[in-house]
Amino acid sequence: MRGETSLVSDKETRDKYAPRLKSKGEDALRVATELYAFVNLLDANKTLERALTDPSRSAADKQQVIDLILGQEADPLTVDILHDLVAHQWSRIAHIANAAEDLSVDATAYYADALGITNQVAGELAEIHSALLGMPLVLFRLSDEYGRPEARVNLLKSLLDGQDMHPVTEQLALNATQDLRGRRFPDTVMWLVDRFSEHMDQVMVTVTTAVPMSDEQSSRIQDVYGRKLGKPVHINSVVDPSVLGGMKVQYGSVSTDGTVATQLKHLRRRMTTAG
Repeated sequence: MRGETSLVSDKETRDKYAPRLKSKGEDALRVATELYAFVNLLDANKTLERALTDPSRSAADKQQVIDLILGQEADPLTVDILHDLVAHQWSRIAHIANAAEDLSVDATAYYADALGITNQVAGELAEIHSALLGMPLVLFRLSDEYGRPEARVNLLKSLLDGQDMHPVTEQLALNATQDLRGRRFPDTVMWLVDRFSEHMDQVMVTVTTAVPMSDEQSSRIQDVYGRKLGKPVHINSVVDPSVLGGMKVQYGSVSTDGTVATQLKHLRRRMTTAG
């Protein structure tokens, strides 16, 4: 959880650079990639992170450090964003990396806008999350902070192989397991879904059923949750025959599981306890 100072600093920088990231169009991907590389650098170098958040050092001094690290290779917008971040104050030193990650995701979303794939990426991320929920061992391995990042990445690549997802979706998912950043893999994926939904000013509602829903069912759920949440709703329909029947509805951290498979599981548990 971030302190008030960090929340204000994060919001100020994101609001300030949103128009410039939007105007970058397809070039926003370069900024996103460079910012995320800087997040990885900070996560691996706490001494640098401490130096860039030291309130006793001037903003100009910290900006010089940024220039030394980036040299002449980075996009000027990347440099400007990082200059702005180090000029702000942070409640904890790790929060500057969190802010850089936020801006990297923002840049990726604007890139997706330029390609017209924002909804697609959000939906595919939600599909990854839903598909892996029933695979606890896989989720453990993808979230294992003691495992090698390369092993986690290779595992996820093998799972995504042949799924025909957009490269942007795949890269976001791979980033989520390569650098865990103190989070579980599925939590990061769901956070990304929420961020893309927020970017589109809508809520992504994932509905898992045993067979495909009819257009009428999908529209009814969209209407119900649109009224409930007070925002436009996008339905991400996932078909999973293993749920047997009923449906599971998930948005953000809220999940309502009314599937037959889950009800049977609860019934077996009660019978075992009673016996």
